[in-house]
Amino acid sequence: MKLTVVQLARELGAELIGADDKADVEITTVAAVATAGESDVTFVKSEKHAAAIGQSRAGAVIVGTRLKGVAMPQLVVEDVDAALIEALNVFAPCLKPAPQGVDPSARIGKNVRMSQGVCVGPGVVIDEEVEIGPDTVIGSGCRIGESSKIGRNCRLDTNVVVYHNCSLGNNVVIQANSTIGSMGFGYSFIDGVHRLIPHNGGVVIEDSVEIGANCCIDRAKFGNTIIGAGTKIDNLVQIAHNVVIGKCCLVAGQVGIAGSCRLGDGVVLAGQVGLADNIEVGAGTKIGAKGGVMSSVGPGQQLAWIPAVDKKKAFQVIGQVMRLPKMAEQLKRLAERVKKLESSKDHKE
Repeated sequence: MKLTVVQLARELGAELIGADDKADVEITTVAAVATAGESDVTFVKSEKHAAAIGQSRAGAVIVGTRLKGVAMPQLVVEDVDAALIEALNVFAPCLKPAPQGVDPSARIGKNVRMSQGVCVGPGVVIDEEVEIGPDTVIGSGCRIGESSKIGRNCRLDTNVVVYHNCSLGNNVVIQANSTIGSMGFGYSFIDGVHRLIPHNGGVVIEDSVEIGANCCIDRAKFGNTIIGAGTKIDNLVQIAHNVVIGKCCLVAGQVGIAGSCRLGDGVVLAGQVGLADNIEVGAGTKIGAKGGVMSSVGPGQQLAWIPAVDKKKAFQVIGQVMRLPKMAEQLKRLAERVKKLESSKDHKE
């Protein structure tokens, strides 16, 4: 895809400033400020990056407000993030669409109901009584278990497994090698052995949920594990049985959520956050990277550290921990001085 600077400004709904003799420069992709060349458009969201734009070789820059002293064309927009998303979509690689219909190598069970526009790739196995909505793409090597339902315009990438009795809403995206509806990790120690507790429930994934690669979402013991509409889940995330996640949450990579946790709407869990079982996290709460949440927390909080505490307190504690080497050296010197004082001839008991 190639667009001139003028055409790109029109595509983004941007005000074009400083184009002059560069209005016909062709833009072919988006790049970072430091690496952009003459055929790239870059972007500036903060003062930190604004300082570097003067050294950039980019053909144009997307900005929220006009930058002074910048020679390249500026595309001034109301929301840099929204314009950047649009630009990335404009210059996305043109991949071949998945062919509609069922690949001859796929195995389709009895009473499977597939709507118009469904694409089923090579090596797919779909068990009995499955329902698949219009324009959904099932990538190669996927397995869909008995009586599961998948809505319209969903995309399951290569080797996704959806176990039996699971339900996916509309516009759901699941990236490669993720598993939905696996058995939960629940055991009781009886007669000297760990006995698996049956997990007879299901998984409900609501509309517009996006799940990264290599994630596992366990089925419920009874009822359903639920992922709320609009929630986005990064790669390598473990969500245990009977967890309920609210709408529009963000769950970053390597997060682990133990059984029966409940997350309110808009919760953000940064990378490697761990939640103990049976706790609640209130709506809008944010947990910093590696945070360990051991008990329920209310709405609108910002927590960090292990165990997770208010981020201000966490930063204070971390600051004190960082000073420990210096304090240890000071303590060592003080101990030596005390020892000398106690051993002096003038010392009295």
